[in-house]
Amino acid sequence: MPKTSTESRAWIAEAIRRVDADANRSADTHLHVLPIPVPGIDLYLKDESVHPTGSLKHRLARSLFLYALCNGWLKPETTIIEASSGSTAVSEAYFARLIGLPFVAVMPATTSPEKIDLIEFYGGQCHLVDDPGTVYDVAQQLASRCNGHYMDQFTFAERATDWRGNNNIAESIFEQLAAEPHPCPSIIVVGAGTGGTSATIGRFVRYRRHDTRVVVADPENSAFYGGWESDRSDVTTDQPSRIEGIGRMRVEKSFVGGVIDDMVHVPDAASIAAMRWVSAILGRRVGGSTGTNVWASLQLIGEMRADGETGSVVTLLCDGGERYAHTYYDDGWLQSHGLDIGPYADALAEFDATGVLPVGR
Repeated sequence: MPKTSTESRAWIAEAIRRVDADANRSADTHLHVLPIPVPGIDLYLKDESVHPTGSLKHRLARSLFLYALCNGWLKPETTIIEASSGSTAVSEAYFARLIGLPFVAVMPATTSPEKIDLIEFYGGQCHLVDDPGTVYDVAQQLASRCNGHYMDQFTFAERATDWRGNNNIAESIFEQLAAEPHPCPSIIVVGAGTGGTSATIGRFVRYRRHDTRVVVADPENSAFYGGWESDRSDVTTDQPSRIEGIGRMRVEKSFVGGVIDDMVHVPDAASIAAMRWVSAILGRRVGGSTGTNVWASLQLIGEMRADGETGSVVTLLCDGGERYAHTYYDDGWLQSHGLDIGPYADALAEFDATGVLPVGR
């Protein structure tokens, strides 16, 4: 392997400085109380939509870039390639522009046009594929063809983030809960796209010896639930997730099942009904994965209530709903995809009235 030149080391140092400076300019994300009619149990939303690139994936992209830079994988002439369902690519395009490198996102052709526009806004290019299962191979091929670097979030997400602390999302949640009625959450609920967030939070609560349970909410057509339930890494599905950002057709390498306490399977129609329900409460639109998280949280809160437990439940507001105006917020799109959210919307209305969600796991 050739020696690293003085010029290359200087470039890496400046790139890391730029990424760190961007983090220093950014405040922490908010922790909102979502009002629910359940005495003794509080529900919080960690609002990741306020990051500069508008989603939870901003944290991941920053960690992936620092990891790749410190490993010497990025050079002044490197083209960065990523396989993504959209939001990670938006954030990676932002960081690629920040350090002056070209970026190409390999994504399913069904990715929302709003996300494509954002990637291009940050100077990235979009390579769309008809078969979502081919994004990994196509990304690797493009990287080899242009002598670039395949960032590979699905392999490196769980190891790029410092799970012991260093202002990661888990540490932030616990610090923000310090003055709340139940400062140590009973449950933290997250979705899984790479599995990096669930791995970070799961490791952190064990390292800090908290009693918090970590639960993953998984949408339809995702392999994670089946893989975790059977303790197998070779589980696959034949259809992609319709909830962008979470759920995968295979169990990704970054998904660490051993740090998860439970999983909840969430129907897509329930995710979208809950997404719209949360949007009405907050007065602004949230994305589909937030709906998945909240539906699972309400089911778990129902179980806590039935068992006579009190405490707090924390979940994530992953991104804003402006990215899904032509999909999840379009009734015509729902109808064309056979999604009937009516029964779940009725269940949420009953929850508003009684504090009981009439749909269990």
